[in-house]
Amino acid sequence: MRKNSFFSPSRILVIASHTFTQLVRMKVFYFLAVFAILMIAASFFEMPYSRTTEDTAEQELIILKSTAMGSMAMFSVLFAIAATALLIPKDLEDRTLYTILSKPVPRLDYLIGKLSGVLLLVVVSLLLMDGLLCIILNYRTDGLLAVELEKARVQGWPREYIQMRHDSITQQGVTWDLHAGVAAIFFKATIMASIALLISTFSSSTLFTIVISVVIYFVGHFTADARNYWLHSHGTNVSQELKVASQGVALIFPDFQLYNIIDATIEGKTVSTSIIKKLTVLTLFYTGIYSVLAWFTFRKKEF
Repeated sequence: MRKNSFFSPSRILVIASHTFTQLVRMKVFYFLAVFAILMIAASFFEMPYSRTTEDTAEQELIILKSTAMGSMAMFSVLFAIAATALLIPKDLEDRTLYTILSKPVPRLDYLIGKLSGVLLLVVVSLLLMDGLLCIILNYRTDGLLAVELEKARVQGWPREYIQMRHDSITQQGVTWDLHAGVAAIFFKATIMASIALLISTFSSSTLFTIVISVVIYFVGHFTADARNYWLHSHGTNVSQELKVASQGVALIFPDFQLYNIIDATIEGKTVSTSIIKKLTVLTLFYTGIYSVLAWFTFRKKEF
């Protein structure tokens, strides 16, 4: 492939690796230490009341998973937004952007490479946090099972009931479905990184990019409810034009309620493979749209 070709995976890989290294040198991994401390503290968290109900052990594990997954979602989204918002302004400040574009490197390659570098670091971060969660969750599950078995021995529980309690507690431990929730967190971070990339191509303020991206993130959690309420309030009088307009709003504000499998995995429910496939396609769709729009905006800029 020619060096000045329109699209080059090798060029994108080089830019992505440089972006990854650049972000690591900015010491962004400090947030992992915060997560680790939070997780270690949560692993020794006890319910504020005595064990008076049978499902207290399960509730403790759910609280642990909820704390961890909430932290992972918060850190991954905020990092994806902030890191992406900083990339283009920093390259302009260091005049690195002028050097890259004068190679010449197509602007599409530059944008995709930068976005890929951010997402690569998000993947590494989530894998580390997921591994830490699995270790602590497995430790906590074993401890709760030991307590239940001791209680069963003292109180003389029937074998069938002991097996039922064992299965119930184990279901709230480390499962493959829990990793599906982590994947959904990554999908949301991917969409938010592409949105931040789009905004940063026409905004000269990093703070503006971050603030607007965060607003879009929160709006995305209420888009479906607002659209359904609006359509329902109009009853059967909704025209085809209004329905198309409502779908257009969904393109601007992604519907993050579709990614609510995170709540299901926290509760120990099973997530089907088909749902993961649908979310993967939806994430690629949103990311592709925002990336193309970012390219159209960025290619018109004079550097």
